[in-house]
Amino acid sequence: MKHYSYEEWLRYVKDDFSNKNREELESHLYTCDQCLEQYLQAINEHESSLPVLSNESSFTDMVMAEVSKQKEFVEKPAAVKQPVKTKKPFYQQASFHYLIAAAATLLLTFSGVFQSLATYASAVEAPQNSQEKKITVTEGVIDKTFAWMDSLEKKEANKK
Repeated sequence: MKHYSYEEWLRYVKDDFSNKNREELESHLYTCDQCLEQYLQAINEHESSLPVLSNESSFTDMVMAEVSKQKEFVEKPAAVKQPVKTKKPFYQQASFHYLIAAAATLLLTFSGVFQSLATYASAVEAPQNSQEKKITVTEGVIDKTFAWMDSLEKKEANKK
C-alpha cells in the first residue's frame, strides 16, 4: 500500500490536485489510518485558511436537498424508460417448484422407496455373520478384568 506524504496532504487540503489525483487520495483515506492522521493534521494546520460557513444549518439543508435530488435522478433518470414488468409463466414461479417437490416426496413415501432405502442402509451398516466380530482393546481389558475378579471370588469361596 502506498502512503502519501504530509506535503501531499497539505496540497490536497489547499486543493492543488487534479480530480483524478483527488479521487485517489480520497479512496486511500478510507483504508489507511496513518494517512488519515496526516490529513487531519494538515487540516488543523490550515484551518484558518479554509472557508468559513456563515450559517451551518442552512448549509446542511442545502446539501441534503442536493442529495435527495441526486437520489431521485439516479433512481428515475429522465432519458431511460422503466422496463415493463411481465408476469412469469406458472412453471417459472417458486410456488410451482415447491408443489412439484412436495408431490414427488409424497409419491416416494407412499410407494415405499424410502422404506426400502432404510432397510438397505441398515443391512449395509450391520456386521455380516460370516465375518468374525473383532474385539476392541477396551472390551478385551474389561473381559480380562472380570475374569480376574471372578477367580479372586472363587479363591475366597474355597477358603471358607
